[in-house]
Amino acid sequence: MSKEKTKKFRGSRTCGGGTTKNRRGAGNRGGRGRSGENKHHASLARSMGYHRGHQKGFTLPLKMIRDVSIVNVGELDELASQLVDDGFAELSDDVYNINLPNLDIEKVLGSGKVSKKLAVTAQEFSATARSKIEEAGGSCVEPKE
Repeated sequence: MSKEKTKKFRGSRTCGGGTTKNRRGAGNRGGRGRSGENKHHASLARSMGYHRGHQKGFTLPLKMIRDVSIVNVGELDELASQLVDDGFAELSDDVYNINLPNLDIEKVLGSGKVSKKLAVTAQEFSATARSKIEEAGGSCVEPKE
């Protein structure tokens, strides 16, 4: 309340609320708790940009969300000899032939250093991964479906 209103209501029993009956129950505040949410309270909440149970913002449709399994070129470079030992890759003429669809990996990313010649087969390559593999003397192969 402003100072003037406070001074105006000094000594007044009801402070401008009418008779003493008027501000007695919860009706003066529109009900108790969450009552009236489908009518008046919800409209107030909507005007403030918030409504219980609803989140504001955009969410992608579920059919658009897809987890892509990835690997970095640095990891491939480090694990190349171990992949040959385990039978997941082949070594011929100092070139490591790695087939990533056999390992259920879809995309190659460009983090890390490449010191070996890698011939990598994958569905997708990032631009940096492709350039690093080709600068080291390797090749990137995308299988045709």
